[in-house]
Amino acid sequence: MITIKDKHFEPFIHHEQIADRVEALAQKLNADYQGRNPILIAILNGAFMFAADLVRHLTFDHEIQFAKFSSYEGMDTTGQVKTLIGLSISIKNRDVIIVEDIIDTGTTMKSLIPQLQSQGAKSVEVATLLMKPGKLKVPLNVKYCAMEIPNEFIVGYGLDYDGIGRNYKSIYVVKED
Repeated sequence: MITIKDKHFEPFIHHEQIADRVEALAQKLNADYQGRNPILIAILNGAFMFAADLVRHLTFDHEIQFAKFSSYEGMDTTGQVKTLIGLSISIKNRDVIIVEDIIDTGTTMKSLIPQLQSQGAKSVEVATLLMKPGKLKVPLNVKYCAMEIPNEFIVGYGLDYDGIGRNYKSIYVVKED
């Protein structure tokens, strides 16, 4: 068990299982993107660990960019997506893969996908480590998902609680007292 600020967390997904699922997801991407040279857009801050591990398994040429959006305060979504760091390159006529740590309500992707399409992206797909289907508030087609999880608050492997807890190599779930 770990404690972050005022919350206790217990083990949820061990780092070996994460590594296996990331590699399996990379194999799907390898099959679909061989010879295409897409741009991967890793969403900061949470997706940095997942993106680093994912690209190590990719066998096709690709570029990677980072973008940052915010829709959370503490453990709750605000429902509003703010762009904090945008793209520095053109994506016109390029395949784009958004690399996200977790999709829960889908609000960020609902805002981001049309933005990328309006900038002339040839295609836009999402590759996410985790998805909470039970929490989705918008229809969303996620072609590349490593794991679906229940609607629980988690930390570790890049995911945080109010800025803390990203450093754990496994994922932990909040323990209700």
